[in-house]
Amino acid sequence: MTHRASRSPLTWLGGLLALYLLVPIVAFVARFAGSDERGFHVPGLWDALRVSLESATISAALIAAFGIPLASWLARSRGPVAKAIGVLVQLPLAIPPVMAGIVLIYLVGPYTTLGQFFGGRLTDSVAGVVIAQTFVSAPFLVIGAREAFATIDPALDEIAATLGHRPLARFFLISLRVAGPGIRAGLLLTWLRAIGEYGATVLLAYHPYSLPVFTYVRFSDTGIPDTQAPTALALGIAAVLLALNAVRWPARLRRQHLLPEPRAPRPATPTTLDLDLDLTAGSFRLRLSHRAASHRVAILGPSGSGKSMTLRAAAGLLGPGAGTVRYGDEPVTGVPTEARHIGFVPQSLSLLPGRTVWQQLLFGTDADPRLAAWWLRTLRLDGLDNRLPHQLSGGQRQRVSLAQALTREPRLVLLDEPFSALDAPVREELRRELRRLQRDMGLSTVLVTHDPEEAALLADEILVIDDGRLLQAGPRAEVYARPASPQVARLLGIPNLHRGTVAGPSTLSVGEAVIEVDAGELPVGTDVLWCVRPEHVAVNASGGYPATVVDHADVGTSVVLSVELAGGPALTARSTADLALTVGDGCRIHLDPAAITLWPRSDGAPVTAGAASSTPL
Repeated sequence: MTHRASRSPLTWLGGLLALYLLVPIVAFVARFAGSDERGFHVPGLWDALRVSLESATISAALIAAFGIPLASWLARSRGPVAKAIGVLVQLPLAIPPVMAGIVLIYLVGPYTTLGQFFGGRLTDSVAGVVIAQTFVSAPFLVIGAREAFATIDPALDEIAATLGHRPLARFFLISLRVAGPGIRAGLLLTWLRAIGEYGATVLLAYHPYSLPVFTYVRFSDTGIPDTQAPTALALGIAAVLLALNAVRWPARLRRQHLLPEPRAPRPATPTTLDLDLDLTAGSFRLRLSHRAASHRVAILGPSGSGKSMTLRAAAGLLGPGAGTVRYGDEPVTGVPTEARHIGFVPQSLSLLPGRTVWQQLLFGTDADPRLAAWWLRTLRLDGLDNRLPHQLSGGQRQRVSLAQALTREPRLVLLDEPFSALDAPVREELRRELRRLQRDMGLSTVLVTHDPEEAALLADEILVIDDGRLLQAGPRAEVYARPASPQVARLLGIPNLHRGTVAGPSTLSVGEAVIEVDAGELPVGTDVLWCVRPEHVAVNASGGYPATVVDHADVGTSVVLSVELAGGPALTARSTADLALTVGDGCRIHLDPAAITLWPRSDGAPVTAGAASSTPL
């Protein structure tokens, strides 16, 4: 049974609290409207208002200047020092303001070292009011800004670094801009808390009167009548500021711009990657050393294997302690990311908030508008240059991210599973687009992926890693044809991985079936693991092994069959031929001995049964 929200007990409880907060204000407004003596004529009122406005503004400015950097550091730090400072920042909220005033007297009182240094002018002065207000109101900004900074996607800072921006520029262009709404809200609360501070102020600076102190003094002398004016002023100021903060201002119209004449990228110089990494993150350790021979490399492995960590280390995002990195023959280990002139396309499809597509493309420090216009057209982003990130589809966002990285003409493009979150048609389209750019523009790329087909399509050299270790590396055809271990075979997506026993120099016993292989020097009786790629399993071949079809799937571009050897295991076969077979039909299959790879199960050392008859592409 569904209840309307208005009948929910929670709604009534919330309404009671709202009513409690509203009734006193309504009662004051009614009394104020019907009163003849409101207190605006009382001497000192306007001076007290000026002191409060002036001191609260100075206090808020000081808190912003020091508190925003502190909040940014607290949001990024996780150590015991950061935790201790985080608790200390919240301490003024936990103690009564009067006690806060007592504590401050021990620091800035006239008889303290600091007080004497300033000639006793830190109390009973506007400076004293500012000191008291700053102490009690600072947590509102620091806590609010810390939470705002904590919500920023770390990938944004990394993207800005790879686009050439130094740390201070990234703080102002990315962090402050994204955290801006939270900072503004915290700053508003800070200012309102400062202008309303009484307890610490009255102890530290009884003179000159701030508005709260003035109100208390008038209440002690004459009662309610003379307090109406300062109360009305405080309520009015708060109401105006809160109303302005709540207003949804219309979005600033995005200025239309005339795209410059496009310029095609210059021929790229192939750049290879040389890595010697050893780094630890928690209990995970990555150890990888490889010098690539090709300028198109794919790092293949399962989730959690260290692929993204390897890519970020190659970009310099993990610092020089990650290990040695070379681009070609140039050592870049000590070179900061912003000076490496690379492109970086993260997995998260992160674009810079609040910036149009055109502004995204020109965000790089050395982005060329003419080249940006060329990539805008080449990647079919025409007409989208004035759109914001939330107005783009996933495929469009990915194209923008790629164009943003390419507009600088980077020496090396690093791609972190850039297509994994996209729909299949979009993913295939962008894969073909990137392959064309690699071919036509000579792009040097390092691709991280868990998809063997994607790695084969977009790289000439494959690195297979798992659990932070390099399992195999080499040219694409060699790695796919000769997996170094059963683990590599699994990661390459080879489904036909089975056990067997060497029955002779050229035969392998698999269950009750016997198949021809090249066993090399393996002695008879050796237990092995063996694999064969699905495209090397020929179905309905004359003179092959007898088998039975146990599954048949038409996947559009090919037919995938599961065929069970007579007395042996089931094998997956892939064929583009029109096979008139259904489940339960008998057939014959042919296995080329040169396409079968064997590994002894005792020590795991790879033994390759000759060269494979074909390659994946």
